[in-house]
Amino acid sequence: MPFVIARICVSQEANEVPSASPLSIKEFFESDNLLTLDQLQQLEYAAGTSQLTEIRQVVGDLTRRVEAGEKRESVLARAGVGAYVLSRQSQADRLLAAVSSDGVALFAHGQCLTSLGRPDEAAVRFEAASRLGVDPVGCALRRAGAIRAAGRVDEAEKLLRSVAASAASRAEYSFQMGCIWADRGDSLTAVEYFERAVDMDPHHSRALFWLAAENALRGNDEEAVRLYERSLSRPPFYIGALLNLGLLYEDRENYQAAAFCFRRVREYDPNNQFAELYLKDIEATQGMYYDEDHAKQEARMKQLLGRPVTDFELSVRSRNCLQAMNIISLGDLTEVSEQELLAGKNFGETSLMEIRELLQAHGLRIGQNLHKIHSREHIVDQSLSPEEQAMMNKLVTDLNLSVRSRKCMSRLNIQTVGQLCQRTPDELLASRNFGVTSLNEIREKLKEVGMRLRND
Repeated sequence: MPFVIARICVSQEANEVPSASPLSIKEFFESDNLLTLDQLQQLEYAAGTSQLTEIRQVVGDLTRRVEAGEKRESVLARAGVGAYVLSRQSQADRLLAAVSSDGVALFAHGQCLTSLGRPDEAAVRFEAASRLGVDPVGCALRRAGAIRAAGRVDEAEKLLRSVAASAASRAEYSFQMGCIWADRGDSLTAVEYFERAVDMDPHHSRALFWLAAENALRGNDEEAVRLYERSLSRPPFYIGALLNLGLLYEDRENYQAAAFCFRRVREYDPNNQFAELYLKDIEATQGMYYDEDHAKQEARMKQLLGRPVTDFELSVRSRNCLQAMNIISLGDLTEVSEQELLAGKNFGETSLMEIRELLQAHGLRIGQNLHKIHSREHIVDQSLSPEEQAMMNKLVTDLNLSVRSRKCMSRLNIQTVGQLCQRTPDELLASRNFGVTSLNEIREKLKEVGMRLRND
């Protein structure tokens, strides 16, 4: 989907075009006046248009002047704000750290520090920006977000409530309240606030990001992709959104679009190890041979194995016996042995012959998939302690895996930690879209709960 990628990264919706004339990039960066919020918004808009190349060039020139010894605060402020808009957060931090009298530059620095995971420092910068007269309500909202990110949720909510009368009509207020509820584990209320924020501001990138993440967690991948794309409709771009969108594209086998996202991450953050590993996984995947006829055959087999036994003519005794043993589909019959069937109450040789004939009519046989690790019951191992047994029966969804790893677990019919631990690294790597990055994630998650893969 190259056109979608190009659109979300370099253009704006038609109705977003500012009524004022385009920002003069040269005049903006050469001015010695204090920055204004309107100028910051214009610069963010310009970075999503054909002016992006000019912004990069000018910011590069200013940065080189600073490195050569330029000390003027106006130069530091504009170079830093330019780097922030270009999503070069580490560079922006170095430049803006020396600014003390430009309120808008301090405001941008606070957002930069939040992105870098330094919320306490960010809160200080937002407060300083407010003292310099930069939108006190907006600064209070951002400061509340920084306080919450630092783990002081009650303090953050108290600050939000104190400005509610002036801020309730702002999208940022609804977003920050949504974050409060999300941190407290009430995702439904959080989503309501995030949706309210997007209603107020259709391009509120952080609210869109959270909504996209919530949809991805619930398996609504198509909606998640749409929301991630919208969250990237204007700079500065969030690396997390690019990474997550790339993973969703990869799950849909849209490798070109996925690689584009990961390369953009690497462009903004050259040291990002995740982007590097994901790109390597894509290169390995694209080098694999894809047999279309075999894939169609597998799809037909999957559909056949999923057919319920109630679709076929069976005797009442056989039907009741299968129901008592919780055997629902033809696939279930391929994953049990004849001995297991005969062990069922009232299940005799006559029923066994009937089941054999049913499966043979469809090219199947009893127990042909016994080698597959797929259990309908919890693993019971008498050598395990009660705590270890509980962990083995824990659902893999409780491991908080990434979107890609969760998809692979579903594809492999791995539902519990015990089933996962019975797999070897080579077996996992043989699965489509399961690469070294996912394997390392699985190993790390299992290590956290005191488990490991077979043969590890």
